[in-house]
Amino acid sequence: MATLDNKTYYDDFANWYERERGQGYHQMLDDLEVELVHRYGDGKDVLEVGCGTGLILERVAQFARRAVGIDLSAGMLAKAQERGLEVQEASATDLPFPDASFDVAYSFKVLAHVEDIQRAMSEMARVVRPGGWVLAEFYNERSLRRLVKALKPATAVSATTNDEAVYTRYDTVEQVKSYLPPQLEWVTSRGIRIVTPVAAVHRVPVLGAAVRFAEHRLADLPFARELGGFLVAVARRV
Repeated sequence: MATLDNKTYYDDFANWYERERGQGYHQMLDDLEVELVHRYGDGKDVLEVGCGTGLILERVAQFARRAVGIDLSAGMLAKAQERGLEVQEASATDLPFPDASFDVAYSFKVLAHVEDIQRAMSEMARVVRPGGWVLAEFYNERSLRRLVKALKPATAVSATTNDEAVYTRYDTVEQVKSYLPPQLEWVTSRGIRIVTPVAAVHRVPVLGAAVRFAEHRLADLPFARELGGFLVAVARRV
């Protein structure tokens, strides 16, 4: 399948995007991401870069002073707007906000699909106030998820498109650190999906609960967090 530009791909994906969200595996991912944003963004001005349909942003808005989202897909944003969220159409590489507008800028499952990653990271750093935080999630090259992705067939995201139809990059921890602009200082990371072999295990009684428990316990442990299929860099704006 030919690679689509990101806007076209996500507009096509929009109608199917929430079909499995809010349960099992996807609920676990969302919970681990929201927990991290709460840690740094409680009572603060927060920006989500690539907010999609607003599933994460809606939860963040419950504890942030101000929660704003951007996305380049009008199809995704239509659903976020139905949720009453403050969102606008824009690109991760050209954020429509003045310097130092937010205390926290975060992005989940987006940056791996942005080719000009240095520009995106510089933009996130630019809009964050000194002392603020950037939480940037990448797809981890050295993870069980990467191995499974390499072996399994493509997953449909619409009636006509699958998940191999979009630019996707997998990074090592060292590469992620190299993407940080001088204004950002690496502080720590969180690993998400460390021991989950396939999403289906979360639908198995008892086993699913045990795996979710392990994911939450391992997410911040030094020996485990850099094995997460999703690696969230936690960087401070100097």
